[in-house]
Amino acid sequence: MKHHALLTAFGADRVGIVDDLTSLILEARCNVEESRMSVLGGEFAVILLFSGDEGEVRRLLEQLPARAAALSLQVSLKETAPPQADPAARPYLLATTSLDTPGIVHAVTSLLRKHRVNILDLETDTTPAPWTGAPMFRMRARLSVPGPIAALREQLAELEAETNLDIRLTPAAPEATGD
Repeated sequence: MKHHALLTAFGADRVGIVDDLTSLILEARCNVEESRMSVLGGEFAVILLFSGDEGEVRRLLEQLPARAAALSLQVSLKETAPPQADPAARPYLLATTSLDTPGIVHAVTSLLRKHRVNILDLETDTTPAPWTGAPMFRMRARLSVPGPIAALREQLAELEAETNLDIRLTPAAPEATGD
């Protein structure tokens, strides 16, 4: 039976961090199943789900902290269950764009919570606007939306008007495979 574990790590950004971590995982005969990695400030941050046989996963959980410390990475590990999709929910994509102001993520996520929407992925960034250079804030999220969506759309439209956000909620199309 396949076992799963979650790894979070961060350290000063440098070339080779991903290679170092994935080498340790492969050496333990485990497999990277899902991951998100990004440079945030001057740090490189990793969140990664890996799997393997029970003994291999447990051995890696024991050995990885010391080996990661030798790579100047701070690591946290936790055994977890495999991903479970809600068969009653529908996949949606949410995107916002606005001038950068405090509270945008909180306002949107509070509304999603009220409608029992599960956030599967959320990503934000701030970039200068063309011509003016004003800081523009963007948020993108992959959602699992239960039940009817009309009330959620209506309240997102109200939030959009109240906070001067541009909010788009669209059904997520299945990803095409290259097979």
